[in-house]
Amino acid sequence: MGVINVLDKHVAELIAAGEVVERPASVIKELVENAIDAGAKHITVEIKNGGTTFMRVTDDGCGIQKDDVKVAFLRHATSKVRQEEDLDRIATLGFRGEALASISAVSRLQLITRNAQEDVGSNYIIEGGEEQSFEDAGCPVGTTFVIRDLFYNIPARAKFLKKDVSEGNAVSNVIDKTALSHPEIAFTYIRDGKQALKTFGDGKLLSAIYSVFGREFANGLIPVDYQLDAITVSGYISKPVHSRPNRNMQNFFINGRYVKSRTMMAALEEAFKHSIMVGKFPSCVLNLTLPYEIIDVNVHPSKIEVRFINERPVFDAVYHAVKSALLQFDTQKQVTFKKETAFNDIRKFSPFQHAEVILNHPSKPALPEQPAKAQRPERPEKPVTIESFERIEKPDPIQMPDLDFLNHSELPLGAKVTDANHPFDIYSKESFRAAKKADAFSHADANTAAPLFVNTPQEPPENAVTDAPKPEAISLPAAPEKDEPAMLYTPPENELCYIGEAFGTYIIVERNRKELLLIDKHAAHERIIYEKLKSEKAGASLQLLLQPVTVTLGKAEYNAAIAHLDLFAACSFEVEDFGNSTVIVRGAPQYIEAAEIEDCIVEMADYIAQGKNDIFSEKMDWFYHNVACRSAIKAGNKNAAQELMAIVNTLQENPDIRYCPHGRPITVVMTKNEIERQFGRA
Repeated sequence: MGVINVLDKHVAELIAAGEVVERPASVIKELVENAIDAGAKHITVEIKNGGTTFMRVTDDGCGIQKDDVKVAFLRHATSKVRQEEDLDRIATLGFRGEALASISAVSRLQLITRNAQEDVGSNYIIEGGEEQSFEDAGCPVGTTFVIRDLFYNIPARAKFLKKDVSEGNAVSNVIDKTALSHPEIAFTYIRDGKQALKTFGDGKLLSAIYSVFGREFANGLIPVDYQLDAITVSGYISKPVHSRPNRNMQNFFINGRYVKSRTMMAALEEAFKHSIMVGKFPSCVLNLTLPYEIIDVNVHPSKIEVRFINERPVFDAVYHAVKSALLQFDTQKQVTFKKETAFNDIRKFSPFQHAEVILNHPSKPALPEQPAKAQRPERPEKPVTIESFERIEKPDPIQMPDLDFLNHSELPLGAKVTDANHPFDIYSKESFRAAKKADAFSHADANTAAPLFVNTPQEPPENAVTDAPKPEAISLPAAPEKDEPAMLYTPPENELCYIGEAFGTYIIVERNRKELLLIDKHAAHERIIYEKLKSEKAGASLQLLLQPVTVTLGKAEYNAAIAHLDLFAACSFEVEDFGNSTVIVRGAPQYIEAAEIEDCIVEMADYIAQGKNDIFSEKMDWFYHNVACRSAIKAGNKNAAQELMAIVNTLQENPDIRYCPHGRPITVVMTKNEIERQFGRA
């Protein structure tokens, strides 16, 4: 007996259905594409429970004739391909004739349709690939598909479906991409009884982008319109300042079909190479129109991946299109001023209409002569009398002692400037103020105590009153010479001596005069913040923002974010739903900078959308890593010695901190003996 068996029809259909129908989003994609091919102008999609129990797609296309209803559910039955040559110029989204047969094999399907040439429509019900009923029905022109209980007859496939939220997010992503690829069609998307999306269908791509991604994202775009030979590139790209931390907002379409193309992605990012920061990615909605003969869309059953006969022209077209748009957007021009400016023109733009403007310019016009003011008659000199000495004149300004040796920025944390005659701590405000106060009533030279009166006559008249008390002269000890080096003092309990910083990244510290420490300041600060977040559970670090931050997310990330607002709150983010794929952040951890809030929310929403939020501790740990990395000081930043020594002291107080959250070492120790061996001293 032979070992090779011929599968029956039912088993073969179930296997074939697995190649086309992976999840509810696959069903929606196939049905929506069929509606577009039917010439629909309005498409409504409704799902419940992520599409696992209920899906409905309604369109106003041409409909299906009654005689073709049953034929449409046969495998490889299609109206879009008739002969072999048609495969070389596929202009429709669907063409293989497998969608309806695969969907009906794994669900309970109901079809209500009517062609424009018929007066009565058809109602066809098929479950698990078996016909249940076929009868006439009253309905408008168009087609309506209702799918219930997906994978009801294949429990092994049903258990691999994700949660309803994840499946619903996948459906939302399909609707978003389809709405962007066909702005001439008005889409309505209803999810669990709530309208999640509605586009205008006015044929304007910017209107579709506005409906899908919101106003903020739409306002930060640059139009693209370029043609290279037979390839046309149109759409929008994001401004360089609106780059994102991931590629989720990169949307590419070829002849109205959403695709994932590494060639187009590489061309886009290459064009943005010197316009955005490393680690940031541009966003785009780009549609390529090219001859059907040079592209193969039948590479994958989902028809998302495509293949080009020659990828170089596609790369060049996208690259030059994006580069040209960026150059046109860069409208910065050099501002030039005329050498000669009329006086009246300057007065015209002056904020004070009646102010007299005087320009120090050789060509300035002469101002009208002002009438001469009457001069006061000179006072006759009075003879010096007794009353002259009753009013003591103010002394001339006294020169302050040279305090250049007190250069705060050049000294390490905790250092003190000492002098035998004039000791005080340079970081003590009280001692510094006391020194200044003493200097105001003293003279710089300690050996010559000169009186404070500089205008007093040397020999007063005989009848002058001289019994008034004379102020005593106050002197200041001599300041140290400029060439005398300042004495640095390190407290006995502190065994560390700050040396400096190398390459703007590594702190150099001497310990116990026996070791030299090289400390990565970013890794150290990152781990310190990480440990503090873990100990405080991030709850005590919330601060309200004076200006809330709005963040635009992809549909999947947005739905995941609003479904887990409690996780954001537990992470010291006060996040609220702002509608239309946008969330608003009213509070954030005090460790994170305002410029980093948007990127942090985008990354966290993407993390949740990937289904990695099942274990709360892992999510919090990821969040601590993310916040600590973003809020820590970066390599290359300029930091004061006090700030760096504070990090070093924290490391000394916590000897268990040896690695950053990513596993990189924080400190490298070089002993004195090792260094001396390198110089041949040991």
